[in-house]
Amino acid sequence: MGQVSAFAGVPVRTLHHYDRTGLLSPGGRSRAGYRHYEHVDLARLQQILFHRELGFPLDEIAEILADPRADALEHLRTRQRQLAQEITRLQRLAEITERAIEVQQTGVPMTPEERFDVFGEVVFDLTYATDAQLKWQDSKGHREAMARASAHTKEDWRRLMTEAATWRAELLAGYDDGEPADGQRAMDIAEEHRLHVTRWFTPCPPEMHRRIADDFAADPRAFALVVPPSQQRPGCANALSCRR
Repeated sequence: MGQVSAFAGVPVRTLHHYDRTGLLSPGGRSRAGYRHYEHVDLARLQQILFHRELGFPLDEIAEILADPRADALEHLRTRQRQLAQEITRLQRLAEITERAIEVQQTGVPMTPEERFDVFGEVVFDLTYATDAQLKWQDSKGHREAMARASAHTKEDWRRLMTEAATWRAELLAGYDDGEPADGQRAMDIAEEHRLHVTRWFTPCPPEMHRRIADDFAADPRAFALVVPPSQQRPGCANALSCRR
């Protein structure tokens, strides 16, 4: 078993597992009592490793090898289709991640000091950017927002973030003052955010703004784009989502 492990590149514990489950049991024993693999066993191991490399689960490999009438070719064709679909999915994810990285970087070369100077505590979570791209990839508004975000200059971002900081201060002040979500002050704060999105990213009709607000309430990573965690209050994101 040790020799087979060495030249086949398979851990001994894996060979033990194959033996316990009956997937590959050595055909005999040496005089010293060691498991002895015959040529037929090694050929079977080669088939197991081939199918494992293609991603077949062990129980399916066992079925293929156990039934001499099994249509191995059809199994391979099915796996080929699955792999092609997975390749397409991974290529799509790679493209989405690349765009998410562009958003993360804002398309503007900045030193860490400049980035903190512009964005302060507001952070762009790459996982959220990727999830948002998957969720809204068919949305014209989302595509336009991403394109405009990537085209902003450092000075654009500076002005944008200054405007956002003013709005954030109004939001938090209203929340701290106990402003009702359906009050005029709250409505004005929500409307200013909607106009902010329109000015800097994409036309944002009320129904789109409601979806944005719902994302803020449902996902802390989204709300952190407008209110850093250190400034958030319990329930503040939910209050914003109620402002229609």
